[in-house]
Amino acid sequence: MKTEDLEATPKALEDGIDREKYIIATYTAALSSKMEATTLAQFAAIEQSTGTWIRVPEETEQVRKEHIAKVLGCYEIPNFEYEVEVDKNALRYYVFRIAFPVTNMINSKGKFNFPLMFTAIYGNISMGGKLKLVDFQLPKKVLKLFKGPKYGIQGFQKLLGVTDRPILNNMIKPCTGHSCGVAADLAYKAFLGGCDVVKDDELIADAEFNTLEDRLSMVMEAADKAASETGEKKIYTIGISDGYPDIIENANKVQEMGGNGLLINYLPAGLSMLRAIAEDPSIKLPILAHMDFAGTWYQDPWSGVASNLTLGKIPRLCGADSIVLPAPYGKAIVVDERFFMNIKELTYPLQNIKPTMPMPSGGITAGMIEKTIKDCGKDVMIGSGGGVHAHPDGPEAGARSLRQAIDAAMKGIPAKEYAKDHEELAKAIGVWGTGRTKFQSI
Repeated sequence: MKTEDLEATPKALEDGIDREKYIIATYTAALSSKMEATTLAQFAAIEQSTGTWIRVPEETEQVRKEHIAKVLGCYEIPNFEYEVEVDKNALRYYVFRIAFPVTNMINSKGKFNFPLMFTAIYGNISMGGKLKLVDFQLPKKVLKLFKGPKYGIQGFQKLLGVTDRPILNNMIKPCTGHSCGVAADLAYKAFLGGCDVVKDDELIADAEFNTLEDRLSMVMEAADKAASETGEKKIYTIGISDGYPDIIENANKVQEMGGNGLLINYLPAGLSMLRAIAEDPSIKLPILAHMDFAGTWYQDPWSGVASNLTLGKIPRLCGADSIVLPAPYGKAIVVDERFFMNIKELTYPLQNIKPTMPMPSGGITAGMIEKTIKDCGKDVMIGSGGGVHAHPDGPEAGARSLRQAIDAAMKGIPAKEYAKDHEELAKAIGVWGTGRTKFQSI
């Protein structure tokens, strides 16, 4: 076969392509032993670029040379070399690497079409059974098109004047159904007890019974009052998630009214919507991204989009300054290794993209703070909802117990030892202990 003919096939060597011209996606797959993995990988490459289940006349060699995706590798685990080793009745496991031409994703204005990238790397094949997207690499020229977080870790720390310890975040509880007055009162008490950031729960935004304007006015007044009384800066990330154009109007309204933070449910609201708000130079507020709906993306071990992308690389690229992460300490059932991979995706160097601040959350109480800081370091935002509002002495005491736990960890003093002289921490540990929280809601 001539060299020019090889360029029109859905196959290539990893070192034989110009990496600046391709986005390289990595998948795990589980296939029947009766299936020919290399052929299926090539079919996936064609399906997601120039072709379909059958070669059509206008899918010419020239079209394929410029636009076809290419299988760079099809690696079996374990890597059988002899026919006699293969169990004909068992599933066989693979890692696929496929390169997608960037030219397929550039629009007529010369801009990179982000939604089309996902359509290409995991479109129809997302319905193809046991095939999971676990990573993708962008060329440097494409990565530069993303602005990423405006603030990120250092920006959040600078806004609050907190660099020597984790930032403490509280979610207003109940999640929804409460009035603006209740939100303001709970936020004030959480701020007064030592929370740096108070966020709306993801289940409330601009509601009939609790409007964005009224809630923002009342909670910001509470935040300012608490800041004056404590001498600490406070941020309120208000929920603005909605359809278009309401979400854009909400973001602008929050800024116009003097708000100082946004909460966006980035998957239901849309990745491009998060990116649009984050990259809008007129919107100068930090964005806390919430990961609700993420389970539909990553929880199946054999299909979907891995959590390191769903909770890490993707929202970071789209501009989340901080993101709520289900932590393996509280109510979430999370594999430790995945949690650490997510933190790595958010915080390690990524060319021009600032690091996003991880926010471990989900049933975290004061007794878990020591382990959280040990695992994640100090450059994180720790979220606690019930651990604040369900404290026996109320939300101010609940917030205080968490700050005491943070102080103990930063001083290297075990929480139980520190609790001997700190009543709020002692009561929190007495109620919830230092291990995983148990579901107690009725």
